[in-house]
Amino acid sequence: MQKKVVVHKDGPRGVHFRRAGPRQKVYFKSDDVRACIVTCGGLCPGLNTVIREIVCGLSYMYGVNKVLGIDGGYRGFYSKNTVTLTPKVVNDIHKRGGTILGTSRGGHDTGKIVDSIQDRGINQVYIIGGDGTQRGASVIYEEVKRRGLKVVIAGIPKTIDNDIPVIDKSFGFDTAVEEAQRAINAAHVEAESVENGLGVVKLMGRYSGFIAMYATLASRDVDCCLIPESPFYLEGKSGLFEFIEKRLNENGHMVIVIAEGAGQDLFTEHLQDMNQKDASGNKQLQDVGLWISHSIKDHFARTNKMAITLKYIDPTYMIRAIPSNASDNVYCTLLAQSAVHGAMAGIVLMIDCMFKFDMQRIIERQNKVVITDRMWARLLSSTNQPSFLHPKDVEEAKKTKSELPTQLLEDNNCNNLDEAHKAGNNSE
Repeated sequence: MQKKVVVHKDGPRGVHFRRAGPRQKVYFKSDDVRACIVTCGGLCPGLNTVIREIVCGLSYMYGVNKVLGIDGGYRGFYSKNTVTLTPKVVNDIHKRGGTILGTSRGGHDTGKIVDSIQDRGINQVYIIGGDGTQRGASVIYEEVKRRGLKVVIAGIPKTIDNDIPVIDKSFGFDTAVEEAQRAINAAHVEAESVENGLGVVKLMGRYSGFIAMYATLASRDVDCCLIPESPFYLEGKSGLFEFIEKRLNENGHMVIVIAEGAGQDLFTEHLQDMNQKDASGNKQLQDVGLWISHSIKDHFARTNKMAITLKYIDPTYMIRAIPSNASDNVYCTLLAQSAVHGAMAGIVLMIDCMFKFDMQRIIERQNKVVITDRMWARLLSSTNQPSFLHPKDVEEAKKTKSELPTQLLEDNNCNNLDEAHKAGNNSE
């Protein structure tokens, strides 16, 4: 984060974040706290570390000993049992992948969830999940406020795609990039071991190509990286097929990395119009990795220019399910402890990422790779691939970049618990 977004209490007023961390005044008495933790959406390295550090932070820093784990995502509030969490229970969970609490998509029934919170006497709710999950957290907060309940809603953003705005990086991203190297390395070994070998690796990235971009930059073995933000085409001059042929003639082998959301516009209209969605409301994408592999094979078989050997690798679920690495473990600790400090201070609705954010800034849009920015230029230089962009695409990308909203927040976006409680009572 830039230094200018953090100001001193007595400094000039303006647009800035509040730095997360312990406060001089604590709203809750330790014995009065009854906290719960829930994980929602897809898996991500680091979930167990965040759970562990919330529990240990509440216990060791504030003496809180009543922490519940909600089993199975949002629907677990009203359809499954809770799990009692103590430092002893969570001591070694950071060494495992996944989440010990279980997770699910959908199941968001606001009334039932808040009924459960109220019936159980819960006054701190820690919600770990992506943008859809945080939208649900915002709705839960509104219902809590409407009922006049003194309940903190603390959201910890989770997305392996790193597509949450405002924050520099989401937890699990470093681990995902590191693990992606294994798949890329395997594709490279396969490709260079045969004549005209071609390795294709599909990585995560529904709408944002950060994992593919960073894994490509880190690898140095990738010849072409395709992401959702950068359109590409197959046939014709300077198209993908022509570039593949050129690179194979030069080097005798090639590795392509493609994000799962890339090239969706190239599918037939019939497949695009299927418009199926998962339980979280996300559009179900076509398998671009398989499609691009078959398209490449068909092209070279049809043109009969050269015989190729193509190997396709999809490590998606292997990457999602592993434990977090050292870098992410440290980051998860910072996030979890910052969330605990904010909740104990009585900040009613916050997204915690070492700074306290208004939740609306997290859910209003998705963070994406800016293809006119320096990092994408570095990738193009590293791989020596064409941009596959027409001039009009570049102009459109520049326009989009200039229209992105500021990531700085107003000071009054963080409210304390008493203020929210008064607002809730006044609304009834």
